Amino acid sequence: MAACMRRTSLDSPGDRLRVVTLVDYLSCVGGAEHLALLIATRLNPDRFASTLCVSRWPHPARVSAGASSQQALEQLDAAGVRLLGLGRRHKVDLQALTMLGRFLHRERVDVLHAHKFGSNLWGTLVGKIARVPVVLAHEHTWSYEGQSLRRFLDRELIARGATRFIAVSREDRRRMTEVEGIDPRHTLFIPNGVPPSAPPSGRDIRAELGIESGAPVIGAVGVHRPQKALHVLLRAAAILAEEWPSLQVLMVGDGPERVALERLAGELRVVDTVRFLGSRSDVSDILRALDVAVCCSDFEGSPLAVMEYMDAALPVVATEVGGVPDLIEPDVHGLLVPPRNPSALAHAIAELLRDPARARSMGARGQERRRAEFDIDVLVHRLEDLYLELLSDRNRPSR
Repeated sequence: MAACMRRTSLDSPGDRLRVVTLVDYLSCVGGAEHLALLIATRLNPDRFASTLCVSRWPHPARVSAGASSQQALEQLDAAGVRLLGLGRRHKVDLQALTMLGRFLHRERVDVLHAHKFGSNLWGTLVGKIARVPVVLAHEHTWSYEGQSLRRFLDRELIARGATRFIAVSREDRRRMTEVEGIDPRHTLFIPNGVPPSAPPSGRDIRAELGIESGAPVIGAVGVHRPQKALHVLLRAAAILAEEWPSLQVLMVGDGPERVALERLAGELRVVDTVRFLGSRSDVSDILRALDVAVCCSDFEGSPLAVMEYMDAALPVVATEVGGVPDLIEPDVHGLLVPPRNPSALAHAIAELLRDPARARSMGARGQERRRAEFDIDVLVHRLEDLYLELLSDRNRPSR
């Protein structure tokens, strides 16, 4: 199993600080994977020599998937960021971990910034063994109820081994402290951020999809996995269709739950109401076709999709979980509902569909807030300052 390294003009970092961003997969979709890519490619190249280390790259399933990985590669090349693939095939792959340790030591890496539980665990262990001065663990959503082993590893290995343990929401940080028993001095809350939406292409998505004029359109964007609880949206759609027979629900994304969701749509008799659009490269155009955006997840950290809804000036109806209340203030930027409650979700969506002026006002305020508080460059600048501050605390001489 050989490492995969793409080299760029930044192979000679000179006096810049060497930063390695560690994540499991290379992708432009999925919250943590996409955010890790954005961070690695947006670090100031005059101050930081950036490498994105993807533990499961190269990997046949990812390579054959094509589009998202190729887009990520193009972004890395455009930013002059190195890609290091470890080819990890198992949870515990000693050869891949050894490869990472040798790279960190050989390159004299200053900061190792890991994302999500698996990379947090192995990054912390290998980073400390390789004597990396600053090791950051970044948890993107806390969902460890009933998982005593993961809570133990979070508390005893990751929190103790990492220089700082980053949470993406206040609620996640609270749970780290109160549920897992992590010393709050080791944790840090830094909200996520997203880039501005792509400018509209001028396409009429409603017309392309054959949606009749004046029909209400709602939608959700994200990977179809259990966490997203999209079955709740389907059940809410069945309720809403009684009042709005022309209602259309656009489901953007793909994933392991898609077949089950399509089957449920048939059982609920909403196959003419719900459209499964799959993974799309024109999400910004699709969002502009919506009246209301929905997030019905069972748990979330700081969901990028909700930030993208806000940037598109959409009112948001979301479950009151994790870091969502950090983003959406009820009756200001949207409405919050309890999870796993199709009736409450349908009622909240109906409120906004019945009052378009109120919905537009919420969307405008959400857009303003996203651009002021949840921008990717704001996040990256915070991280750059954190890297420098923690390196200074370690009294490491500047190169």
